[in-house]
Amino acid sequence: MTNADTHVGTAAETPGPSGATAQEARLPYRIEIKDLNIYYGDFLAVEKVNLAIEQRSVMAFIGPSGCGKSTVLRTLDRMHEVTPGARVEGQVLLDGQDIYAPNVDPVLVRRTIGMVFQRPNPFPTMSIYENVVAGLKLQKDGRHRGRAMDDIVEQSLRGANLWEEVKDRLSKPGAGLSGGQQQRLCIARAIAIQPEVLLMDEPASALDSISTLAIEDLIRELKSQYTIIIVTHNMQQAHRIADNTAFFNLAGVGQPGHLIESGPTHVMFNNPKNQQTIDYIQGRFG
Repeated sequence: MTNADTHVGTAAETPGPSGATAQEARLPYRIEIKDLNIYYGDFLAVEKVNLAIEQRSVMAFIGPSGCGKSTVLRTLDRMHEVTPGARVEGQVLLDGQDIYAPNVDPVLVRRTIGMVFQRPNPFPTMSIYENVVAGLKLQKDGRHRGRAMDDIVEQSLRGANLWEEVKDRLSKPGAGLSGGQQQRLCIARAIAIQPEVLLMDEPASALDSISTLAIEDLIRELKSQYTIIIVTHNMQQAHRIADNTAFFNLAGVGQPGHLIESGPTHVMFNNPKNQQTIDYIQGRFG
């Protein structure tokens, strides 16, 4: 990669504006989406998204099924292009750098931006310990070995509020944990690689109410270290945890999704500007 690409890398390597590494500065990245069109083959799925997502905050994407909010989320770590024929037009700027520029390595993008999926997905044949370090082993740079790896596992599990529950059974299968614990294990796995941004696609939709509240508490804590974007169908959840909210909608089946409006969550829920937003939040559709 060229010097212009050094922003998109691991948190331990990435130089900040002052010359300090991101690990030293720990100022998560700001994301700017500019004129983003998202395609599946010839089908325009989402059209002309313009949105800024601030550092150390939680942004919630809301909207009815099929409006494109999860599709937009997947473009932020270049997971969208894994689908054959999928492509984007426009820009996604991570700390000012376009992650879709020709000379940017998508693998490095995904090291900088972690993803937590809708259903907990610990690797079934791996232990709790092995699940946490799975992403680190893929880096193969020799920095994470022995005691250093042990420290990262503990730090990551503590960061996911799971350490006290599993510290005496790290060699046990990760798939043997409860649903809520599995999701927190997946969050520990995501933060072990020290990303700058965390993407969460309905991370609590498959969990019971107690586990959901635990995940929400964790998100509130993590935003002091990360820029977090969460997709949710739960209006109460967005209201509880998000600093800002973006509402997506579409005109009809087969039509592209659009960002209708965005803003501080308290404004979006109490005084939205667009009638579509009002109707959705008041439960008239979706």
